[in-house]
Amino acid sequence: MQTKLQEKFKALFGKEGRVFASAGRINLIGEHTDYNGGYVFPGAIDKGIMTVILPNGTSKVRLFSMDYNESTEFGLEEADAPSQAWARYVFGVCRETIKRGGKVEGFDAVFAGDVPLGAGLSSSAALESTFAFALNELFGNGIDKFELAKIGQSTEHNYCGVKCGIMDQFASVFGKAGSLIRLNCKTLEYKYFPFKPEGYKVVLIDSCVKHELASSAYNKRRESCERAAAAIRKNHPDVEFLSDAKRVWLDEVRAEIPEEDFLRAEYVIGEVQRVLDVCDALERGDYETVGELMYQTHFGLSRLYEVSCEELDFLNKLARKMDVTGSRVMGGGFGGCTINLVKEELYDAFIKAAKEQFAAKFGHEPKIYNVVISDGAREICR
Repeated sequence: MQTKLQEKFKALFGKEGRVFASAGRINLIGEHTDYNGGYVFPGAIDKGIMTVILPNGTSKVRLFSMDYNESTEFGLEEADAPSQAWARYVFGVCRETIKRGGKVEGFDAVFAGDVPLGAGLSSSAALESTFAFALNELFGNGIDKFELAKIGQSTEHNYCGVKCGIMDQFASVFGKAGSLIRLNCKTLEYKYFPFKPEGYKVVLIDSCVKHELASSAYNKRRESCERAAAAIRKNHPDVEFLSDAKRVWLDEVRAEIPEEDFLRAEYVIGEVQRVLDVCDALERGDYETVGELMYQTHFGLSRLYEVSCEELDFLNKLARKMDVTGSRVMGGGFGGCTINLVKEELYDAFIKAAKEQFAAKFGHEPKIYNVVISDGAREICR
């Protein structure tokens, strides 16, 4: 990809540029815990966004997207927002950097990515993080990594209409090869944990399904969690988020809240603990326990939080039947991928069965993505 980007950059702008990249991400465990003030456990992957970029001495940005085979040009004032949706991510990063006192002048850039779109691997966060990191280096702003992640998050909020949490951008900026990151979404404290599953593969199986009710259902679940936390807070005033609550405190208010709210809260409180248990297991090199906890998360997401679907439950049950070490739905749910921890000797048979049996039942094959935990935002030197 780097060679093709440099060739295109030279053809468009007459010289070679500097090369920067950032990564998509997976989340091993810790789903729907972010907005509940709990832990998530993401890692950067070996699929992401790469750009060739150089200042151009003007007040204009000239961009070319290899993936869309489309170019655009825009200024750096608020009124200069480009019409193309893909370009608004880059424009937003420029504006959010400027709002923080950073210097951004005109530049030329060509970029491309190999993050599968719509698979829940955060291609937008990879794009934001690539440009946030690149502009910080190009113009010597000295903005720290935390703020670079927040620049990406603010771009989503203010220029792309998505009120996302910090996890995706954080993983894209802070990712480190061979490590996952336990991030406390309440305090933003984080710690790296080794993830080098020798003898295993991490594989995503994409159902290629996305159900329309996802956004409204997401909001309803968030409201359930907030109601449950408010009920617990009456007895325990220090409970700001569900992640602060103990399971016995939830039992105390069971008669006071709808059963649906109870089930949502039961899942979240359990999931916060599962993240901690997975971290302990990884420090022991115990991938069998990691896998079993992944299955427990899927059960909770399917039965308690009710964000799975027939296609994802089918893939999860097939994984269990074929002795796959761990499997669960990854992301918000209602479609998308399962993430699977598979022993290498079982991999070929599992993938073959997943393709054939899924296609027989649902009429199309799932997509398969093997991923390796890799570095996040960085400059790629020759």
